[in-house]
Amino acid sequence: MLCLTVFGLMGSARANPVFNLAFTGGTSPTEQAAFATAANYWASAFDDNVAINLTVGTAALSSGVLAQAASVRSTFSYSSFRSKMLADISSATDTAAVAHLPNTTGVSMYLNYTSNSPNGAGSATPYVDADGDANNTTVRITNANAKALGLTPINSTLLGLCDAFCDGYIQFSTGYSWDLDRSNGISAGAFDFVGLAIHEIGHALGFLSGVDYLDTNSSESPYKADNLLTYVSPLDMFRCSAASASAGTTLDFTAGSGVRNFSLDNCASSLGRFAEGAVHGDGRQASHWKDSLALGIMDPTAAPGELLAVTPLDLIAFDAIGWNLESLEVPEPGTLTFGAAWMLGLLAMRRRSRANGQVRDRA
Repeated sequence: MLCLTVFGLMGSARANPVFNLAFTGGTSPTEQAAFATAANYWASAFDDNVAINLTVGTAALSSGVLAQAASVRSTFSYSSFRSKMLADISSATDTAAVAHLPNTTGVSMYLNYTSNSPNGAGSATPYVDADGDANNTTVRITNANAKALGLTPINSTLLGLCDAFCDGYIQFSTGYSWDLDRSNGISAGAFDFVGLAIHEIGHALGFLSGVDYLDTNSSESPYKADNLLTYVSPLDMFRCSAASASAGTTLDFTAGSGVRNFSLDNCASSLGRFAEGAVHGDGRQASHWKDSLALGIMDPTAAPGELLAVTPLDLIAFDAIGWNLESLEVPEPGTLTFGAAWMLGLLAMRRRSRANGQVRDRA
């Protein structure tokens, strides 16, 4: 297994994340170089002094899946999470995000599809869950995101995927044509490898929703009791709907169709929309922006021939969950330099005419 380290853009006055990358056999040198470009993008976007360990490879994935990511996650008390968010304030986004978080030991949730729903076991009708159980008082955070917040995650691995401790594992499908050099655009019929890599790293950095767990585990009995749904992520703290706000809950954790907003003020205003769920919602995993709205790199689908950039909305979301931005004006991939001696060397398609692929992530 080949390993290399990616540093941020040289010349920053502050520390940047360091990405320690391990590549599985069969990942070509040009694929390694392209992935390093994507890692360097994120390293230069943030000034958090953390080390992130990723294992990267290629495989024959399911039909329609371009790439997938699995992240090691650790569980922390809500109180610890909020305390670290408060200590990490460095921007107006941070200030607004923390102001939204209740200064209590837990959060209230708008919830459905549980075995103990007052509307009947497995009911799709939402209800308010504010009983202080484990799902209200814990936050499940990717290890990379936890490090950025100053929390100490578990040292773990992903069995059968990483050879040693890792924070995430990312695979690219061998069933598609990839354009590995985006400096001259993306070739017709090929997919933007660097863009997909930026997207998948984004999931490891914390762009995830625990609603995906509820959504995929609530299609039939036995349903889960609400106290077992300990999958609320930092990003979920800013997931709301008009109904959840009207009900007075901190967040909307329901599966199903309908508008789910990204909001720092509990839906008094909306910055963007989230996808609604692959099973009960709009057919896209909740750990993404809403499809076909051109919102950002964390959109759920890709099409051949497209080259698109990370948007300010993407960066605001990462800022809100605890990453410290160098600036909203982050250089595009390909304009960055590498800090390793021999260094090798977006999610495509946000338009309405989608085709040939959905990016799915392994949680």
